[in-house]
Amino acid sequence: MPSETSPTARALRTLEILQTRPGTTADELARRLGVTERAARRYVEILREAGIPVSSTRGPHGGYRLGRGTRLPPVTFTQTEALGLVMAVLDGHPAAERDDLVSTALGKVIRALPEDVGRQAAQLREHASAAPDRHAARPDTTVTSELVAAVAARRRVLVTYRGESGSEWTAEVDPWAVVVRYGRWYLLCHSHRASAVRTYRVDRVLTVEHTDIGFEPPADLDPVAALEEHLGTGWQFTTRVVFDAALADVAPWIGAQMGRLEASGEGCVLVGTTRNPAMYAGEWLASVPFPFRVEEGPELRAAVVALAKRFAAAVTEP
Repeated sequence: MPSETSPTARALRTLEILQTRPGTTADELARRLGVTERAARRYVEILREAGIPVSSTRGPHGGYRLGRGTRLPPVTFTQTEALGLVMAVLDGHPAAERDDLVSTALGKVIRALPEDVGRQAAQLREHASAAPDRHAARPDTTVTSELVAAVAARRRVLVTYRGESGSEWTAEVDPWAVVVRYGRWYLLCHSHRASAVRTYRVDRVLTVEHTDIGFEPPADLDPVAALEEHLGTGWQFTTRVVFDAALADVAPWIGAQMGRLEASGEGCVLVGTTRNPAMYAGEWLASVPFPFRVEEGPELRAAVVALAKRFAAAVTEP
């Protein structure tokens, strides 16, 4: 296998970039490869010399593109990349059955690896295990693929969504990004139904219908930051919960729907909103194994008091 800094490796990286980002310019390619613009053009020439058709056009919408019907060379992995791939799959998909879609695909990748690398990857897969994320919710692969395609094409879609209560509705949205946070997949979008930014859980999206209407996401969009800002906001009742534990310890127990978790002194604070204080207290807060106090939100405070009385009554002698 070529080293990660060899001309061949950089040419393959160039091919990968042109696959995923058609229209990449020479200066963009140079930045992604960490080389000069002249060197980036040379890697494009290496691809052309290898028989891979790469076209180039000038102008504001120009750049390099692969020719249609391009037959790509086999994918190669370094030992570190191969083991990293297996680790990522085990971490994100720990309980996969052997006939599961992801597990089957991983098996094909391992069998295609060189013998020495494939053997280590297979051993890692066989003997390592991971506990599933208690907040994880895997969406339908087809739905996720349709949303990612719409994000890439910058085309508006109609999504049928099932809410937390089980009700269903259709929303016309501009899909800005698909973001994974703590084992859950979210669609960050602008909803024309609500005339506002919305975050939809992808596992609750039932259908996706593409339209021919284009859109432009905000120029300064940071999908992860925007998701954090909009999750757990916009509901009827405000909440503010302070935990007497470090943010790193509390974070794995906090679902994104609970709000935004921030460091505060030696502890952390959870700020958000909810439309169901009883569920927030009984299902979400009650499962967090750290001391906390509800500083804001009279509705949530009342729900916590009611829950505490119910639990106290359960151990009171008749």
